[in-house]
Amino acid sequence: MGFSQGYGPADDAVSKKTLAHAIDIGCTFWDTAVVYGKGHNETLIGEVLRDLNARDKVFVASKCGFDCIGSTPQSGLGTVTNKPAHIAEYIEGSRQRLGFYPDLYYLHRIDPSTPLEESIPALQKLKTDGKVRYIGLSECSAATLRKACAIAHIDALQIEYSPWHTDHEDNGLIDAARELGVTIIAYSPLGKGILSGQYRSPDDFPADDIRRTIPRFQGDNFAKNMRIVDEFGRLAAKKGCTPSQLALAWVAAQGAIPIPGTKTASRLDENFAARNVELSDDELKELRVLIETAKPVGNRYGDVHMAMVGK
Repeated sequence: MGFSQGYGPADDAVSKKTLAHAIDIGCTFWDTAVVYGKGHNETLIGEVLRDLNARDKVFVASKCGFDCIGSTPQSGLGTVTNKPAHIAEYIEGSRQRLGFYPDLYYLHRIDPSTPLEESIPALQKLKTDGKVRYIGLSECSAATLRKACAIAHIDALQIEYSPWHTDHEDNGLIDAARELGVTIIAYSPLGKGILSGQYRSPDDFPADDIRRTIPRFQGDNFAKNMRIVDEFGRLAAKKGCTPSQLALAWVAAQGAIPIPGTKTASRLDENFAARNVELSDDELKELRVLIETAKPVGNRYGDVHMAMVGK
């Protein structure tokens, strides 16, 4: 997402070099969405894979669910819709921009006005028609996941999950996914970058950075939330890795697949090296104590975006 929106300006030339480097080092599970730059992100990925003749080297996930193509810049993400016509139309747009159908296709957010009895069969049809290999839901509730799986098997669940956000451990969603055999994909596994330790003030974020709109990154909340950041830094130093690597290793140890975002090859190398960090039972217990006693204060999104996540 950061190549196209959300985290300040990005340079397409740098982004393409980062993606090419990802292929070189074997980091080949890429996550995109139609709404990321309203098609820009899919187009960028498609160009890189075409130029490098590397389609067969990468597993690509994308998402529909926001009616964003053709909307004006003032309309933001666009409205959430899961209508069958939207799913059928947007998968073809994804194919056109990418140059191929994605391997995994999600509903990016759940539309409460569209019954699951309509949206899930439409999503499943992409699979039975051979257009995609897997289907998924992003940021749904446990009840929605259970109901969806009763209609068709949901292969993947994408959720915000990190030491900075563990709410889905408590609301039944992760338990439901494990019970139903749904793979858990963790977005923002670095707490939108805060666990890296590189941000010490809200002023460190670029002017158009989404984190300037998020309550837990603002004012007194930010200051209070430095506790978990500082303690993570201390534990990482003791482990001999970076805080980012420690956070990613923790997410992986929970059985989830982390998908950290980055703009540069150097950060990509740092994040990808987290796969070499093994955590002992004692280290996991120590991290769990920290996570439970230093939970961040403030919502993880502003009001508009919070209204879009599953309840």
